[in-house]
Amino acid sequence: MRVLVAFDKFKDSISAAAAGRAVAAALAERRPNWRLDLCPLSDGGEGFAGILTRAAGGEERLVAATGPRGEPLTAAFGLVEAEKIPAAALRQLGGPRPAGARIAIAEMASASGLALVPAPARDPRQATSFGTGEVLRAAAAAGAAAILLGVGGSATHDIGLGALSALGLGLLGAAGEDLGPVPPARWAEIRGFRGDPGAGRPPILIACDVENPLLGPAGALATYGPQKGLRPADQAALEAETGRLARLLCRHFGRDEDLVRRPGAGAAGGIAFGLMAAAGATLIAGMDLVGAWLDLDARVAAADVVITGEGRFDATSLSGKGPGAVVRRALALGKEVHVFAGQVQLPAPVPGLQAHAISPAALPLVAALAQAEPLLAAAIERAWPAG
Repeated sequence: MRVLVAFDKFKDSISAAAAGRAVAAALAERRPNWRLDLCPLSDGGEGFAGILTRAAGGEERLVAATGPRGEPLTAAFGLVEAEKIPAAALRQLGGPRPAGARIAIAEMASASGLALVPAPARDPRQATSFGTGEVLRAAAAAGAAAILLGVGGSATHDIGLGALSALGLGLLGAAGEDLGPVPPARWAEIRGFRGDPGAGRPPILIACDVENPLLGPAGALATYGPQKGLRPADQAALEAETGRLARLLCRHFGRDEDLVRRPGAGAAGGIAFGLMAAAGATLIAGMDLVGAWLDLDARVAAADVVITGEGRFDATSLSGKGPGAVVRRALALGKEVHVFAGQVQLPAPVPGLQAHAISPAALPLVAALAQAEPLLAAAIERAWPAG
């Protein structure tokens, strides 16, 4: 029996890789003859760089960086030889590269992630993407021919100005003075910009599956601000400053101001917009790239049983990326499919899908998050009893 174990992360709890290991350990005791194919997934957030780097036999590097609230931390990025990237994924990155070329893989979650900020301290007005810029700078210095950036799970709403500051963009005050990197709470001081952070640097490719524009009722702030700790009373003022600085950035770099309306420009607090405006970055479909990079379709087709899951699995999961895409593909091929999630909320049973909620209904969320690995292992044991 060949079993594909393909989990995404359990948000604020365990990584995709940790979920896979927990399942593998539980199954090893009960079904020792099963052949397990562990394939951790990422939507561009936590684990993105490590998963893709390890899958292609690349090198992981550590870099000193600045956290979202200015604290020192150690972040990571990967370096992968272009010829070791599957052809289907390499095409999405712009096609073949010269012999010996390496692609750097970075993720916002490593330096500017929401999970790095304790819940009481979350406030996008005070958070910066400066650390992500430090990681991009280190990747460029390592000789990367291109940089792939996953932007899921960010703590920020600074339209990438923090990252651009780390890459050399000057933020200017009313007298033309250099303000240094400033958080959104101080944006009213910014009157202009100096420098070109994209000059002499490798192209940046942003793995992004969200389609939110930068501004408006479906924009970055309205959609993601509350989960990053934004108070409703602060939304209107920050939205206005976001629009002002976005227009200012477009004018400085000669970009069309309609860039704020582009689908995906609002990704990760607008860093997608900022990197497109100032560094000519390109958006690519994140989960499509991950699927091609991991040869996911072929691995689903080769499996007899498919086990997947994430923190919460609901109707939107089935129409989305990651585990939902795995489920759709596996069901279409007639596979035995199991989903394990902290919460399962489907409006009706899905033919062929066996869904397992791992958290007891009475267990408080904080306790469930802390116990995700043993809860997942226990759910596996219930699904496949010993004997």
